Amino acid sequence: MKGQKQSRTDALEKRMAAVTNVLQHLINEIDNLKTMVFGQQEIIKQLEGYEDAIEEIKKKVAEEPSEAEETISSGADSK
Repeated sequence: MKGQKQSRTDALEKRMAAVTNVLQHLINEIDNLKTMVFGQQEIIKQLEGYEDAIEEIKKKVAEEPSEAEETISSGADSK
């Protein structure tokens, strides 16, 4: 009986190690993506017309009601 418990414990430890490895890999990938996005953002900021495009987007967002406001004004609720 004791051997069976030990093998079960070993199997659980192996699974936890595998999950830990996968999570570490995902964390590394997310860090790589973050670095790439920051780099692309810096490149885009240097493009001609960037400031004008940002101002247009700000105006557009200010004119459109947010999704939350639309939900409230339409009378939809979570009842």
